[in-house]
Amino acid sequence: MRAKRLILVLALSAATLSVRASDKTLLIEIEPRTRLFPASVSATGAVLVGTLDGGGGFYWMPTTGVISDGGVSSAAVSRDGRTIVGRAADSSRIEQAAIWRRATEWQLLGSFGPSAAPCDRSLSFAAGTSSDGRVVVGYANNGCLFSHAFRWEESTGMVDLGSLVAGRASSARAVSGDGKVVVGYQERAEGNRQGARWVDGRQELVPGPAGSISGFVGDANAVNRDGSIVVGRICRFGNPLDQSAWVWTPGEGTRCLPAPSLRPSPGPVIITDANGSSDDGRVIGGRQGVASSADSEAVIWIDGAPSYLKDYLRANGVPDAFTGWINTGEITSVSPDGRILVGYGAPLGGFRGYIVILGDKP
Repeated sequence: MRAKRLILVLALSAATLSVRASDKTLLIEIEPRTRLFPASVSATGAVLVGTLDGGGGFYWMPTTGVISDGGVSSAAVSRDGRTIVGRAADSSRIEQAAIWRRATEWQLLGSFGPSAAPCDRSLSFAAGTSSDGRVVVGYANNGCLFSHAFRWEESTGMVDLGSLVAGRASSARAVSGDGKVVVGYQERAEGNRQGARWVDGRQELVPGPAGSISGFVGDANAVNRDGSIVVGRICRFGNPLDQSAWVWTPGEGTRCLPAPSLRPSPGPVIITDANGSSDDGRVIGGRQGVASSADSEAVIWIDGAPSYLKDYLRANGVPDAFTGWINTGEITSVSPDGRILVGYGAPLGGFRGYIVILGDKP
């Protein structure tokens, strides 16, 4: 076990060094006997967080292995690795947005005001945090008919980001590293979810690409350090044969990220998600599969060109990548420099997390 951890320390340390011709692409399976769903990675790759199969948040470091953090689930870690956000339960077992910092208990964030009521046992959920952990975003409820995106920081408390459509929900999925741009979705009048950005508290909807039938895209899932790159799911809404994700920038607007190939489905629609991006937008990670199923394949886009993660690794120095796995699941997070990808898939026997360290920078 000590030798295995030493190998992981060396491998993850390599990802923080300058790129060399000798750098090799690596695939690391995270503690194969532990079933888990990694969700987010710190900038250096030294801290990984997520949710255990069966419930409960965790953090992982190469020096500690998987450690339960006592929460219900962990959704994101700050770039400096010091702050985890997700959901924890109060003394009445009501689940709410929460912050965990090392050597402290979970700090519960509540909802919009002390009189807000949960929906069943869910009061709120924290989905993302800024580079330094000072800004937290997610969604909060007041009963089952009210769910809005929020932005939280110590000086303001939880701020309701509102909804442009009366009676419809909004939700925040991520926040830029500098804490200024929040991304997520706005539920439309007909019930579909449209990608959205909040800049200085003002909501802006993400339009569809030129020529799209519906004129809008699906959820925004991630954003880079300064808010200039946003990625998400379902580029051409209303076209079930498209199977593309999307990327938005101020200069080019919305561009579709094609799937490596069209996957047939006997029934449910196949969709493609972009879940994370490097700060320069060159490396983007996500998935392709049925919306409500873990039966998906991880996808990586490099400079907009798509590949299934398994195929990319096998073509770049890892010939036995994911041998024996049922599927590769999804890439859930990409480090700011694009060198580290984390995700989970399904080998025989249950779900397993993995880390990919790219070699020479693509």
